[in-house]
Amino acid sequence: MSRKLEGKVALVTGASKGIGQGLAIGLAAAGAHIAVNYKTDPAGANKTCENILTAGGNAKSFQSDIGKKHDFEGLVEEVYQHFGRLDILVNNAARTRFGPLWDMTEIDFNDVIDTVLRGPFFGSIAAAKKMQDHGGSIINISSIAVKQIMEGHSVYTMAKGGLESLTRQLALELSPKVRVNALAPTATSNERNLAYDPDYDKKWANVSPIGRIAYVNDYVGPCVFLASEDSALVTGQIIYVDGGWTLQGNSPDASDFDFSSDRQKS
Repeated sequence: MSRKLEGKVALVTGASKGIGQGLAIGLAAAGAHIAVNYKTDPAGANKTCENILTAGGNAKSFQSDIGKKHDFEGLVEEVYQHFGRLDILVNNAARTRFGPLWDMTEIDFNDVIDTVLRGPFFGSIAAAKKMQDHGGSIINISSIAVKQIMEGHSVYTMAKGGLESLTRQLALELSPKVRVNALAPTATSNERNLAYDPDYDKKWANVSPIGRIAYVNDYVGPCVFLASEDSALVTGQIIYVDGGWTLQGNSPDASDFDFSSDRQKS
């Protein structure tokens, strides 16, 4: 990948695993210095940093619960003080709490809303203040679930829908200095999803016109595009990286997915 982000500083929340980890590594490969945020997985964050450092990049891990306004604002300040600037914010950290609608508790509700929506609202404002002199890009990670309504996704879908509305609102209010866009991933092959269902990859590949499941690396190119000057005239957009899934809207039967451990995670 060409080094389109040379000298830029990117903060990626929830970058200790999954999509966040892949985006952090991909942005580093494009030349950015990376602030790797984690909440409870220092080992995963260190692994992300080690991968970047081994490839000749620059990365440092930062612990923070981004669902708390004060913590996210403190994270932005800490990253800015360490690197001397902030150009890119990727609001990737999320909570799911999947399960039947009638089983959702207020704890579930607050957990998802705080991480998916409250954090990006206050964190984006804090980051945008650091970008006023030189401009910047905020990239929110939404979800296919906003369009493809699925069983067991109630609070998560609501929160991600709010994140897409927030994307458009921030794009208007932070222009012209800061561009704000969102990527909406589709069903993705990763450890968590395979824990829900060992046949996850096969089931979801069958409903995609492109004929396969998504992998974390599929999101790196679009993320680098939105972070770079290649997208200088792009703001307020929701880009669905979904293999054409939303063209037809079919969903596999998820009635046998095991979500029992999902709502027990801290």
